[in-house]
Amino acid sequence: MRRVSRGLLAAGIAGFTGSALIATLWATEPGRLPTRTAWAFAGLIFVGLAWAALAAWTAWKRPLFADDRVIAGWLAVVFTTATTLVTAVVAGPLVAGPGLLMITAAVIVLVRARAYRDRLRSQVAALERQRGQ
Repeated sequence: MRRVSRGLLAAGIAGFTGSALIATLWATEPGRLPTRTAWAFAGLIFVGLAWAALAAWTAWKRPLFADDRVIAGWLAVVFTTATTLVTAVVAGPLVAGPGLLMITAAVIVLVRARAYRDRLRSQVAALERQRGQ
């Protein structure tokens, strides 16, 4: 098994634990949950399992050229955007400010991850050209 970054490992463990706790809470509710609450629980379970799946995939499959960082960046962008949009719809656009800051941070993470991956790929291409000469 390959070394996984501490941040991704923490996100995977937290995602799995959070999903398990929410699923347990949902399963032990005595009655039927309101529709919006059920959708919120399902969404949170999905988000947590997605982070856990990424951490597990990274640990076992050894992705090349920092693809795991790019995927994590995309997950961050998609999930923060979705959360911010839902918050804006449910609570009003004025409370979406922190979400917009989180989206900005997620986009920065994604841009940096793509730049790092591209730098690694160009170094490999340069080494292959050098080897071919």
